[in-house]
Amino acid sequence: MAKLSINVDHVATIREARGGNEPDPIIAAGLAELAGCDGIIVHLREDRRHIKDRDVELLRKTVKTKFNLEMAATEEMIGIALRIKPDMCTLVPEKRQELTTEGGLDLIKNFSSINDALTRLRGGGILVSLFIDPDPEQINIAKKMGTDYVEIHTGIYSNAKTPNETKQELKKIIEAVQLSSQLGLGVNAGHGLNYQNIKPLTKIKEIDEFSIGHSIIARAVLVGLERAVREMIDLINS
Repeated sequence: MAKLSINVDHVATIREARGGNEPDPIIAAGLAELAGCDGIIVHLREDRRHIKDRDVELLRKTVKTKFNLEMAATEEMIGIALRIKPDMCTLVPEKRQELTTEGGLDLIKNFSSINDALTRLRGGGILVSLFIDPDPEQINIAKKMGTDYVEIHTGIYSNAKTPNETKQELKKIIEAVQLSSQLGLGVNAGHGLNYQNIKPLTKIKEIDEFSIGHSIIARAVLVGLERAVREMIDLINS
């Protein structure tokens, strides 16, 4: 049965819209855990557009489940991670101008920098996941690097416009997940997943965990965070 980790970045996004202290992503993380999620995720970006260093410090002290820090493979972020010691670091690509992460890491083009970051983080006792597209070549390189997990990028599937496109992208995800599992990698999946498109992926038994943020926080604005989290857990488990 797959687990659910909640990304609370968008709670911080709302906070930053007014430049104040509310809503607090640390409180949101606690409420999500009380509702039954299995982990908390935040992305500490270079430009600190939503999550701040203080948020990461406090979450490391307060998260009772699993704390997963999404980050670019930069010297600054590696230093922060080795100091904070999250349970897991997920290495992701990052562009300043993007609204959200637009795709997976290119492990071919950026082999040296990503491999170095992965080695240093694992040397510090931190589990590492690589956020990659459902591409066999990327998965094989991830295995070669020695990562603990891969997180399969589900954004193209989530944004598919036609049933045929959805079917094609789902097939890519299934094959990517199965290959990753066969190679002995832990497998997470995320990006763009919501209450409408999650169900086909819950049938892929090799997925260990779903990483979901925006859709749950968006629903929480209307129905409350506890209910939003429980509804997603019910969809994953049913």
